[in-house]
Amino acid sequence: MDRLEAMSILAQVADRGSFSAAAREMRLPLATVSRKVADLEAHLGARLLVRTTRRLAPTEAGIAYLGATRRILEAVEEAERKAAGEFGTPRGDLVLTAPILFGRLHVLPVVADFLAAYPEIDVRLVLSDRNLDLVDDHVDLAVRIGALPDSTMVATRIGSMRTVVCASPSLLVRHGVPKTPADLAKIPCVSFTTPSRLATWTFQKPGTRRPAEISIKPRLAVTTAEAAVWAAARGVGAVRLLHYQCAEAVRAGKLRIVLARHEPAPLPVHLVHAARGALPTKMRAFLDFAAARLRSELTGPGRAVTTSDG
Repeated sequence: MDRLEAMSILAQVADRGSFSAAAREMRLPLATVSRKVADLEAHLGARLLVRTTRRLAPTEAGIAYLGATRRILEAVEEAERKAAGEFGTPRGDLVLTAPILFGRLHVLPVVADFLAAYPEIDVRLVLSDRNLDLVDDHVDLAVRIGALPDSTMVATRIGSMRTVVCASPSLLVRHGVPKTPADLAKIPCVSFTTPSRLATWTFQKPGTRRPAEISIKPRLAVTTAEAAVWAAARGVGAVRLLHYQCAEAVRAGKLRIVLARHEPAPLPVHLVHAARGALPTKMRAFLDFAAARLRSELTGPGRAVTTSDG
C-alpha cells in the first residue's frame, strides 16, 4: 500500500465530504478511492470515517489521524516546493484572511499591489469577522485585531487600533457632548457587538490603567459595523467601534469622536501565520511587502481625527 497516496485520498474525502466528490477532484475511479481508504483503515485497525445523515465525517480516531496526515502532507509539499525552486522564486497560491471591513479598506489594496509586483503568486482573500483556524481552514496568513491567545502562531505586529465612541453632530447638539462615560446613560446608543438588549462598554479612567465598565441600553442593535456607522451618522445614537470602522465617517464630518480621554488601551494588530522555521518565499514576500504598508496605514497621519472631547 502506498501510504502517502492513501493519506492524500483520505484528506480529500474528509474535505469533500464524500468518496464520489473526492474521486472527481482527484480524477480517480470511485472504486479506487473507496478501496484506498478501506486499506488504510485495515492497516491501522481503526475506523476513520463514518457516514452521517448528509455526508461522511471523521471519527474520533479519524480526527486525530487527519490532523497528523495534514501536517505530513504539508511537510511533503514544502519539501517539493523547495526542491522545485519556490524557496528561490516567489510563486504559488497564498490564502489570506482578515476582518471584512478592515480587509476591504486596508488589506485588499495591499493585495492588489502585491499581485502586480509578484505575477507568479495567486491570492485567495477570505474576508470574515470570524477568526478562521489557520491550520484547519488552510490559511497561510491572517490579520488579527486584539490580544493574541497563547498559541503556536507566529505574529508580526503591524500597529494598534483605538476603540472609540462617536456620535453625529446633530445628536450631540440635541443631547450635549458627554464628558464622562456615565453621561452615555442620557444619550441614545447603537450597538452591534452583542445581540442582547443590554450592552457593556469598557473605558479606562484617565491617568490610570483601571478599567471602567458602563452598561448601556441600545435604542438600536445591528449585526454589522457598517450598519452601526450608518445609523449613528443618521443621529440614531452614539456608537462604540474600532477606529477603522468609523474613520471615513469621521473624516467626512458625519461622526465626531467623544470621550477620547476615557478610551481603553489600543488593541494590537498582527499578521499571524502557523509556519515556523524557513517560510516559503511566497509567504516571506507577502510579509515583507504587506507589513510595512499596513504599519504605515495604521500609524500614518491619516489616523488623525476630529473629536468633541473636553
